[in-house]
Amino acid sequence: MLEVADALAEVLARARPRSPQLMPLEPGNVGGVLAEDVTADRDAPPFDKSLRDGYAVRSTDRFDAELCVVEEIPAGVVPRKAIGPGECARIYTGAPIPAGADAVVMQEDTTAAGDRVRINAAPRPGAWVFRRGAEMRTGEVVVAAGTILTPAAIGVLVGVGRARIETHRFLDVGVVATGDELVGASEAPGPGQIRNTNGPMLTALACQAGTHGCDNGIARDTRESLRAVIGPALDNNNVVLIAGGVSAGKFDLVPGVLAELGVTAHFHQVRMKPGKPLLFGTRGDTLVFGLPGNPVSALVCFELFVRPALRKMAGHADPGPRVVNLPLAAAVVESNDRPTYRPAKLEPAAVGWAVRPLDGGTAPDLRGMAPADALLALPAGDARYDAGTPVRVVLIGKQD
Repeated sequence: MLEVADALAEVLARARPRSPQLMPLEPGNVGGVLAEDVTADRDAPPFDKSLRDGYAVRSTDRFDAELCVVEEIPAGVVPRKAIGPGECARIYTGAPIPAGADAVVMQEDTTAAGDRVRINAAPRPGAWVFRRGAEMRTGEVVVAAGTILTPAAIGVLVGVGRARIETHRFLDVGVVATGDELVGASEAPGPGQIRNTNGPMLTALACQAGTHGCDNGIARDTRESLRAVIGPALDNNNVVLIAGGVSAGKFDLVPGVLAELGVTAHFHQVRMKPGKPLLFGTRGDTLVFGLPGNPVSALVCFELFVRPALRKMAGHADPGPRVVNLPLAAAVVESNDRPTYRPAKLEPAAVGWAVRPLDGGTAPDLRGMAPADALLALPAGDARYDAGTPVRVVLIGKQD
């Protein structure tokens, strides 16, 4: 039985980043990882431009008399006249600064009358002027390889003329739930049955992690059904998540079926609670996770092992999981024979953040887990901590 850190190291050692591909730049790229350095094709802004509606002036002029307005310059119009002593130009936000001018006076600080204007507050040189190249210079790297594509990053890429970019390819993740007791969401469970929560939950987690998650449905507790559902999932995905059937019971047939389908198991069981029965294997470059059937166990294993693997395969420099030390907002008293991950909620504190343990969240109690955005990482043995004590916290969900 592996320790959590050793199991994670085993997973990450086999999670290889996908080869980059050239893709159209579009909003759907959000969450992807750029695989190339992108440079500016021109200075931005490409000219000195006004940051306010007002008047372009010479800061060296005297402002105890009215200035003559020689031109009006809207955004998108190239100035035609240079500004001489005693002159100014009516200018609007985003418009180029005319030659001779070195400052802008906001219209609120002026009194205009026809083609004359009085400046009521003398400007400093460069006031309300965005200098050429202040945002970026030609040839400068503006979005580096490894950058997570946020909406702002996509805006920068468009601004430098990139219609196509090299990104690490999005992963295909197939999800299979197993069990004779499972029925779909729209079905009324009969005696001994429950609705399939693992399939939709794990598919949603995969999508949240920036992959193409696909729910492959329910496999029943027979070798024939398991092969029929898991086999195509292995053929068509980069990562396969199988919920249930991995423990040591009579109907836990998944490990044997995976071996029949050519999956090499690298470990089976991790010293943790919940999530001890976790199985990890590979078939070629495809990663396979046999997750416990209890939904909280499956979710905890996803956050500790699957999400980091997906992040590494997608090109993220830091796969996680992200661990921080935070003070407890309430006391914790527990006694466990294994390292334990308990659901918790972050909340603002007098300084920074604190973490509050949540009630519930035992292996089958998904409702108790639903509000959680963190896990308390408690060591084996007696855990007795007063409020305010710093504890290890694993942040869960999308953190970028």
